[in-house]
Amino acid sequence: MKDETRTAPITALPSERRCPMDPPDEYARLRTEQPVARLAFPDGPPGWLVTRYDDVRAGLADLRLSSRRPHLNSQVRPSLITEEEMAQFRTSDLLTTDPPEHTRLRHPLIGQFSMRRIRTLRPRIEQYVDEHLDAIAATPTRPVDLVPALALPVPSLVICELLGVPYADHDHFQRLTGELLALNRTRQQLLASKKAMHAYLSGLVETKRQDPADDLLSALTQHRPPSGPPLAIGEIVSLGQLMLIAGHETSANMISLSILTLLRSPALWQRLQADTSLIDNAVEELLRYHTILQFGLLRIARETLAIGGQRIEPGERVVLHMPAANRDPRKFPDPDRLDLHRHNSRQHLSFGHGPHQCIGQQLGRLEIEIILTKLLHRFPTLQLHDASAPPATHDHAVVYGLRALQVNW
Repeated sequence: MKDETRTAPITALPSERRCPMDPPDEYARLRTEQPVARLAFPDGPPGWLVTRYDDVRAGLADLRLSSRRPHLNSQVRPSLITEEEMAQFRTSDLLTTDPPEHTRLRHPLIGQFSMRRIRTLRPRIEQYVDEHLDAIAATPTRPVDLVPALALPVPSLVICELLGVPYADHDHFQRLTGELLALNRTRQQLLASKKAMHAYLSGLVETKRQDPADDLLSALTQHRPPSGPPLAIGEIVSLGQLMLIAGHETSANMISLSILTLLRSPALWQRLQADTSLIDNAVEELLRYHTILQFGLLRIARETLAIGGQRIEPGERVVLHMPAANRDPRKFPDPDRLDLHRHNSRQHLSFGHGPHQCIGQQLGRLEIEIILTKLLHRFPTLQLHDASAPPATHDHAVVYGLRALQVNW
């Protein structure tokens, strides 16, 4: 295993995008010259940045790389909240546990997010989409902003119904989500947002425990595993927060980016109109093209191992960078081109890989597919209000996406 990379210059995580549709250019250079590069962290010693597809995929499945955090490490910002302050929120969750603890938490959710279960949601999702497209069509003035008119409310309605979260509270939890994912918050602001979200979901989960309904949060409060203790209230709150945030925020950003990308290339929009059989693969290609978890995933080495021939020592931090991996030409030829006919688009890593892959991925796929299909049919002349204007992106957030998407037809 090579070790000379330890003396190479330490890089900061690239974040400047020359084109809003593409990851920073620096990742292409790193994939070629330093596929496992020394990476500076804002807190503590340097770690490693992994950018090639094969290495990232292998790392995501390697249990020698732990998701468990000894403290609040981050690859993009220092720890703003102290250990003492975090103690009131800390409990086992899907993002920061390893098997078998991770397996215990994930198991009660598997049936709820299976492909068979998600397929039963299609009529309801179609109803939500139709209602919002009707409202858009009836709008007396244009342009229309598709983020608040379509991309954000539809997945919010779906995940609220699935979890049992009152949609009437959407302004509250959407605002808190934006605050929790922002990178430009102060310590006091971030702590206040964490407290507010935790209090909101704790109250909701306690209500479900006392008076269960036909929803996922209620089911989790009543779940009794064949062996071992039931889920603690704090664990259900953590699971609920993850599903609520991922279920509306990531989906909304992926939906809006997908629409924007197709409208920026009218030929692609027209091709999908002419052949709707391409939509399923288009969804996968769009997911590959836009990896919205833009800073990758953090892992910590449990033991000595090699990634791409590079020796990683126990305790060292590793960032597995899915956006860079999804643009690796070794896996996806001509990776910066959106190719509706790409044969291996579904092998993208946007939902992760291995034990931590996104449990809600089938729901996300279905929402994008339904919205694109119906939008193409209902608004065949849809176009950007100002095609020359730069996209209104979230520049300072963990999840990449759009703040607004103004369209005409």
